[in-house]
Amino acid sequence: MIEINLLPSQRKKKARAGVRLPEFGDLLRSVRDPLLIGAIGAWALVLAAIGLVFVTQQAQLASLRNEHTTVESEARRFRALMAQKRRAERLRDSLLAELQSIRQIDADRYVWPHIMEEVTKALPDFTWLVGIDFTPAPPGVEGDTLVAQAVTFQVDGRTPDIGAYTRFLRQLGDSPWITNVVPGATQTVVEEAKPITAFTIQAQFRLADSVYIRRRFGSIGANRS
Repeated sequence: MIEINLLPSQRKKKARAGVRLPEFGDLLRSVRDPLLIGAIGAWALVLAAIGLVFVTQQAQLASLRNEHTTVESEARRFRALMAQKRRAERLRDSLLAELQSIRQIDADRYVWPHIMEEVTKALPDFTWLVGIDFTPAPPGVEGDTLVAQAVTFQVDGRTPDIGAYTRFLRQLGDSPWITNVVPGATQTVVEEAKPITAFTIQAQFRLADSVYIRRRFGSIGANRS
């Protein structure tokens, strides 16, 4: 049996029941203007380029954030190392200053005993001293070692024998610890109703060769002198 639907309104209601998307193919086929097609293509390319740039920039931003985190961590580590290095340098400078002070004190520690010993050993019989004056020069530096510079001293003495005076000069000059022995003025004075010769001698103290240091004071004295 054949049925004929004579109510078109029902077909329209069925068509309205769903959502239909436009047919882009039909739309493009309906467009005949080439400028409009070019404009649409250009906009599509622009949108694609913008999307590509956005994705690339996001990737670069994520990479830069990771690098920033790494750099901050390294910077904190290097700051800690620099602070530790500065503390070590301050400690080193403090120790060097203390060591320099000790060396400066120790530089002329044995000067006076050496002078007294050498002058006493060179003094002839029947000759005596009335005074020894000396002025130490500031210590000098050889490399990293502080050494005592030449110390000039003056000896004032008395003797009844002029020959003893000349022997005293010669024996002082022979000492490895004394150099630049220069005789000073001499004059005759009277003490206890006896004429005697008053004399002055100027000389310099010097650090003797290591051979004399070992021979006279041993290994310990060599390290101390």
